[in-house]
Amino acid sequence: MAIATFGQSAVDWEQRLDLDRLRTERLARLRAELERSDLGAVLAFDFTNIRYMTATHIGTWAVDKLIRFSLLTRTGEPVVWDFGSAARHHQMYSPWLDSPAVGSDDPHAPHHGATAAGAAAGTAPGTVSRSRAGISTLRGAIAPEAGIAEEVARKVREELDAAGVLGEPLGVDVVEMPVLLALQAAGVQVVDGQQVFLEARRIKTRDEIGLLTQAASMVDAAYDDLYRFLRPGVRENECVGLVSKTLYDLGSEFVEGVNAISGERCSPHPHVYSDRLIRPGDPAFFDILHSYMGYRTCYYRTFAVGSASRAQQDAYVRAREYMDHSISLVRPGATTADVVSVWPTAQEFGFPDEEAAFALQYGHGVGLSIWEKPIFSRLVSLDHPEVLQEGMVFALETYWPSADGLGAARIEEEVVVTADGCEVITKFPAEELLVAGPRYHTVGGTLPTRREPQSHLNTAAGSGASRNGAVTPA
Repeated sequence: MAIATFGQSAVDWEQRLDLDRLRTERLARLRAELERSDLGAVLAFDFTNIRYMTATHIGTWAVDKLIRFSLLTRTGEPVVWDFGSAARHHQMYSPWLDSPAVGSDDPHAPHHGATAAGAAAGTAPGTVSRSRAGISTLRGAIAPEAGIAEEVARKVREELDAAGVLGEPLGVDVVEMPVLLALQAAGVQVVDGQQVFLEARRIKTRDEIGLLTQAASMVDAAYDDLYRFLRPGVRENECVGLVSKTLYDLGSEFVEGVNAISGERCSPHPHVYSDRLIRPGDPAFFDILHSYMGYRTCYYRTFAVGSASRAQQDAYVRAREYMDHSISLVRPGATTADVVSVWPTAQEFGFPDEEAAFALQYGHGVGLSIWEKPIFSRLVSLDHPEVLQEGMVFALETYWPSADGLGAARIEEEVVVTADGCEVITKFPAEELLVAGPRYHTVGGTLPTRREPQSHLNTAAGSGASRNGAVTPA
């Protein structure tokens, strides 16, 4: 059965995605992973981990600022300290962060630290919110003398103490150096907690898969618009603008990035767009990364503009064959080593080692962030394989430079591991190289879509003719 793509609105006549279930199941998976660890609690500064734990979001402007944080202890409920008025907003509109007031019979009633928030505006009578005001150091912008790092440590230590886990290790995902030092000075044993979060996020819930599929369907539409738009004379940055508008019009939360790479910029892959003008016969590949309700895409497609050389077509066929072979191996019980073993070595396509070629033949989990578990790379997967499991969602990427040194092909598919194999959720056609742009007509008919660079066509060698007029086989 195909994975369903629902409409974006809630309706009363059809069971679609269940966001309450999404919040509940994500927290349950994080709790289970915390229980399996030797940690007493996990502390998150990474926005994706905060969202997974608390189902809160304050926009994408702050994703790199480390200004908010959340805590989950073995014995308590999540607490989030948020940026200014965002905390009040959560108190009003995020009832899953409410807890019974101190003195109730609820085993997860907030400890004394929670009473500081009081019975916040918008919470139900007799409850307090686990959404609190609190900020970090703004990546050092606040003067150290203000003691913000020490205040963060005090807040966290108080909750750990009240939960009875102060003497146990605290797992932290990412952290500012002043905050780390303040936690240690406060007697908190800080260790790496990122693995707990990533293990919890490794297997996607049914609602996460639905959101990832919806996000991919929006990119399907963006590629259709891009295919119609591509032609000589447009610039890479214009393509980025077109894709961004399409996605935002369709309800994207965040267009994280659009790689737009054309012509000779395709090899080596620069991973960033420019203002280059696209020219007739150019290869052009794109990676579209955006977020729908937090869930990302990573989705490459390659086009030829007007026509493609034989070398470009051959490069595309090579990249597609690697893709198809790797997808055919995806099933529960297979490993990342099985998949990467069918990919070429770095030396086969012009790099000295796997580190130098990293992320060209590549795979990675996709979820609330672009790169999650599992990772597929000849750099690490052959020696440290990961077992594929039902419910994983990941992207597989292949790349091949053209033999003439003028271009390259890049393909990416996102797949969901099913009970007996996998399903591809990136649907824009990629089985063969697509030629975009206008069709040109000559006195002899339609200009072929496979043709060599124009400067060689009217020579004997370029036309395939020998000096005596005989035609040389292609």
